[in-house]
Formats: sequence, C-alpha cells, structure tokens
Amino acid sequence: MFKEIFENVRENAPLIHNITNYVTVNDVANMLIACGAAPIMADDKKEVCEITSICTGLNINIGTLNERTIDSMLIAGKKANEMGHPVVLDPVGVGASNLRTETAIKLIEEIQFDAIRGNISEIKTLALGSGRTKGVDADAADEINEGNMDSVIEMAKSFSKNTKSIITITGKVDIITDGERVFKISNGHEKMSHVSGTGCQLSAVSCAFICANRDRKLESVAAAVSAMGLAGEIAYKRLGELDGNLSYRNYIIDAMYNLTPLALEEGAKYEII
Repeated sequence: MFKEIFENVRENAPLIHNITNYVTVNDVANMLIACGAAPIMADDKKEVCEITSICTGLNINIGTLNERTIDSMLIAGKKANEMGHPVVLDPVGVGASNLRTETAIKLIEEIQFDAIRGNISEIKTLALGSGRTKGVDADAADEINEGNMDSVIEMAKSFSKNTKSIITITGKVDIITDGERVFKISNGHEKMSHVSGTGCQLSAVSCAFICANRDRKLESVAAAVSAMGLAGEIAYKRLGELDGNLSYRNYIIDAMYNLTPLALEEGAKYEII
C-alpha cells in the first residue's frame, strides 16, 4: 500500500506552495525535493493567490507567525479550497500565545484543511483548549503513553470529525485518523526531537503525499509519517562519534532522498485500529 503511494509522489512530483516559518524554510524545501515533490515559498498577500493557483497543494505553518502573513494564509487557503487543492495546517506552538491560538482557530474556521498535524499539546489546545505547550514543543505532561492512548485516540477522532480533516498527532507513537479509522505509527527515533523542523518537514511531505494520492488521504498521510520516521531511523545509523544534530538533520534529508518505495513498504511499522 505505502509502496504505491510513494511511487505516485515520485512519478507526479507535486508542486507544493508553502507559507511556512523562516526557522525551517530551507529544510522544508529540501525535504520536499528529497521525497520527490517540488517546493515554492511565497507569503506576500499580493502574490499568494496567483502562486497557489499554479501549485498542486498548499502547506500552511504558523511557526513564526506575524500579522503580515495571516492575511496571506487566509487568501491562499481560500483560493486552494476554491480550486480543490489539498491544504495542510501545521499549528506550531499554538497555545503559547493568544495570537497563535486565535489565528489557528480562525484558519480552521475559514479554510477547509485536508490534514492538520501537530504534537499532542498543539492538538489538545485546538481540540479541547487545554494543551500545555513548552515553546513550540509538547509539554511532557501531555505525552502519549499506554495509560492515555485510548483517550488521545478518541480526542483525535472527535477533532477529525469536527474539522473534517485528517488529524495527525506526532510523538513517540504517531496517531493518524480520519475520524473512523486510526493508524498507529511506530517509525522514528527519539533523537529526531533534537533537530529543529522535522515536524515542519513532515507537514509539507504529508501535503505532497496527499496531492499525489487524493483518493487515499488517510493512507497517504500515514505513508508520509512512516517515511519521515524511517528516514530518521536510517539517518541515526549513519551518525559517527563526532556527528551532532546538524549532521543528523542532513542525514535525515539524505535518507528521504534515497528511500525507495519498496524500502518504505518493508520498513513501515504501523497498526490499523
């Protein structure tokens, strides 16, 4: 299943419009290229409508939110909806400030997102109003574990139904749901949390996978999550004694670039419930 989904990405090379944050913009662009897609970054409201119209999908990330780009996000998102293009939201750090929370809520109210990806604190903030963020990272108190797994899944399913979006919660175990079916993904390595931007990259990759497989959105997002996690596993094995998080970042992108559809099919670790 994941093999064919990944093959479609490589074959169709979807062009993804990213309104993203300046901390990870270059990494997002390179990860899209690595997975077989193509990036374009544009966030001025005078051009986002035109740029969105020539792209295949739109990835919105609020990581370095400012008033100038909020209008751009709304304009681009509504244009993408009008054209039937997939749209993904990454609500980075939502809950850390009123501006982030209010903007994310406004985006969800005014744009139909195909997928929303965040850590457990970010999704809890949007779904329940109770997530505890630590900057742009999840708070340890919100960590997914065996004791709260069922309640987290039910929260994600409810949020998915309310937003009509695929919901992805990333962490030690990744949860992806369309409100009915649920994928539990176990790929990845804990050291990925030491690299800034792996979540941002995943949101963009998820958009590319959806664009190339519009009739299988849930499976596409699950494949993207597995691919990113598998790249993290492969990259970790390359680390030498003197390699740090910067080398690891580069190795993750390299691993995605060299990942084959068959290797993804064989290396994906998931459960459907």
